[in-house]
Amino acid sequence: MLIKESHADVQTTANGKTTSMRIFVFHPTIPGYPNARFPGVVLFSEIYQVTGPVARFARQIAGQGYIVAAPSSYHDFTGPEPLAYDVPGTDQGNDWKVAKTLESYDADSYGTVDYLLTLPTCTGRIGTTGMCLGGHLALRASLDPRITACVTYFATDVHSRTLGPHEAANISASPPPDSTHTLDLLPNLRSEVALIFGIKDTHVPDAGRDLIRQKLRDAGIVFSWHEFAWAQHAFLRDELSKGRYDPAITKACFEVLLELFGRVLKIELGEADGKVPKVEHVC
Repeated sequence: MLIKESHADVQTTANGKTTSMRIFVFHPTIPGYPNARFPGVVLFSEIYQVTGPVARFARQIAGQGYIVAAPSSYHDFTGPEPLAYDVPGTDQGNDWKVAKTLESYDADSYGTVDYLLTLPTCTGRIGTTGMCLGGHLALRASLDPRITACVTYFATDVHSRTLGPHEAANISASPPPDSTHTLDLLPNLRSEVALIFGIKDTHVPDAGRDLIRQKLRDAGIVFSWHEFAWAQHAFLRDELSKGRYDPAITKACFEVLLELFGRVLKIELGEADGKVPKVEHVC
């Protein structure tokens, strides 16, 4: 399956402010099937926006027959360019992660789903995935009833209620008054979810993972739970992962994604046109 890459700039409004959000699009094509339609997948990135590793992950998903839309999360503060995997880039990404409001995060996910649903090549079935910050955003985005499948990789800040502006971490099993944190909205979730963590992940410790899992059970969510014995945080990232990239576990986790998306989201090929496209002779 071949992939066409493009981007779209869409307007989002949150907290009384309208900004332009760039969505990077990775679109599959099947030679001979000009009317093929595909499910959509919203891919949320880590705190560095859409970097090389995120784009490569998007291509892997798109190559399996999904239109992947990867929004740039920090359009409130900067352009769509990725942050560097260095100390200044990490500090900036972490600062913006907290400064950006939950309302703005929600507007991003709704806007990205809206964009996918405008595409005539999209079947209307939507899934979400993401890693680190993006894992949390994928889970939160799945509160949107239009999303029916979600795969999260080492989702941060769920257990501690520390996404967006906050005064302090809160790991209580009881929600604070009028909470809009993801952990406390899980009873509204209707999507099937697969959650993937590394047991050696210092960002989401044992107690945090246990809290998330118990909240999912209490909410009656259909979910699968995967913990890998030697996986650390960012084990999925194949570039500057500080020695944490694990290709074998990454491969196993991709199969988890393919199983859930392949079962819940489907491709519609349409009628074959019988045409064999000419292959261009290029190096």
